[in-house]
Amino acid sequence: MKLGEKIKYLREVEGSLRGMSRAMSQQELTRAIDAETGSKLSQSYLSQIESGARPHLTNTTRQILATFFKVHPGYLVDDPEGYHPELMSEVRGLEDKLDEWLVSGAERFRRDPELKSALLTVAKHERTRECLLLLESILETPGLMARLTEVLRKQGTENRDQRSGIRDQGITGKDGKARTRGLGTQGLGFRAKMRSR
Repeated sequence: MKLGEKIKYLREVEGSLRGMSRAMSQQELTRAIDAETGSKLSQSYLSQIESGARPHLTNTTRQILATFFKVHPGYLVDDPEGYHPELMSEVRGLEDKLDEWLVSGAERFRRDPELKSALLTVAKHERTRECLLLLESILETPGLMARLTEVLRKQGTENRDQRSGIRDQGITGKDGKARTRGLGTQGLGFRAKMRSR
């Protein structure tokens, strides 16, 4: 893979990871680099790198891009003639291919935010292959998926209640009537506001 192709690929991944549902444009990339690292790269320089007009990076540019994309600086070069990804460790190569496949799938399903998020979460995990094998085991174990879904939904509801910071606690007054603590008209408005977020 050529250096320009690697930069284009990294822009695609970065765009997906930032929830853009598309690749970052070269202009967006230069602005983000400036904002997040304080370093400056011009869009025209980036364009020359991607088109192959500038086949090599300066050490400074390589460091800026490696820092921003969180990759090893050695990745930002043309692969040598005759290099094949299969020469890498089979497991790491498989993990990388799975990650690419999942990120690509997330792009295809960008109109389904929950599915897109799930695919990107698996792709970001250090052990993508193990995550998928775990999913297979869950699906093949009778009743496990339904039980996990039930537990996770219940846990999600409890977590939302805890995050809102408001809990209805039944209290009985001296007159024997049930009352709730901390939910005057302001409390109800606050609860509605928290749910709308």
